[in-house]
Amino acid sequence: MSAAPVEEPTGTEPAGTEVTGTTREVNEAPDSAQGLVGGTRAFLRLVLIEHSVFALPFAYISALWAMFETSGHVSWAKLALITVAMVGARTFAMAMNRIIDREIDARNPRTQMRELVTGAVSVKTAYLGSAAALVVFLAAAASLNRLSLYLAPLAVVPLVVYPYGKRFTNYPHAILGIAQAIGPMGAWIGVTGHWSWQATLLGLAVGFWIGGFDLIFACQDVAADRVIGVRSVPARFGIAAALRASVATHVITLGLLIWFGVAGHGGVLWWIGIAVVAAAFWYEHSLVKPDDLSKVNRAFFTTNGFVGMSLFCFALVDLIVRGLGA
Repeated sequence: MSAAPVEEPTGTEPAGTEVTGTTREVNEAPDSAQGLVGGTRAFLRLVLIEHSVFALPFAYISALWAMFETSGHVSWAKLALITVAMVGARTFAMAMNRIIDREIDARNPRTQMRELVTGAVSVKTAYLGSAAALVVFLAAAASLNRLSLYLAPLAVVPLVVYPYGKRFTNYPHAILGIAQAIGPMGAWIGVTGHWSWQATLLGLAVGFWIGGFDLIFACQDVAADRVIGVRSVPARFGIAAALRASVATHVITLGLLIWFGVAGHGGVLWWIGIAVVAAAFWYEHSLVKPDDLSKVNRAFFTTNGFVGMSLFCFALVDLIVRGLGA
């Protein structure tokens, strides 16, 4: 399973594998010898900072669309604060996920090289990094407007609950979806200072999109999850059922994106972007079969990164053509 906004699902160990106290001891070892630069790099690897590409494009679509509808001009200051808030929230979520799941990660051969397992990053450093990211997120939200500040602590809740989800529900992917849906809604609020049902449509689209491809990625760990008791849709209902559910969530995603475009009077380029996303979804699901998960990484990382970036580009040009000014 993954941490919010998007990353690998945690796995579990093969039967008979045992976690000793060694992992905890390594995690607690001081990492000062690595130096500040090395430690920072290791922490950024820990939180997969480059995977912000999944969340930022839709936050930008929401923010720019809100700017177009309210003033017709881009507020670069607000866009910068939204970027800081999104990266801060995602970094906090990823660090907490790694901390919470570090013993599970140590048991799974696929995740045994993660930084908290190998000792490249200590648990103390991970906690400090997550705390710093949380402060950055809250400060950016406070700098946007009062409603953003008031709602920011609520946005943190699903980010922390998600890594625990696999321990008490078969549907942790839904919690991840909720956590991700907050991004576009929060970006709109950051621009306008008030809630928007239109932004909620975009947020729900993102939630279903990310929840859907998390279903695909979780299929990799189904056998191990069943052994250890980690809960997920593929572990409970099987890989084929999970892949069918993923198709359904992505169909819903397309429906919500269409609804958002209709509500916001999207132009021709927006609709071309939707068609490109639909083609990307078709390609993604053609790569993964119940009896062949060898192309999951291509479906998960490459295709979904393309979905976010391509739709953002089409949306941006569409807004510019319709009159969005710098």
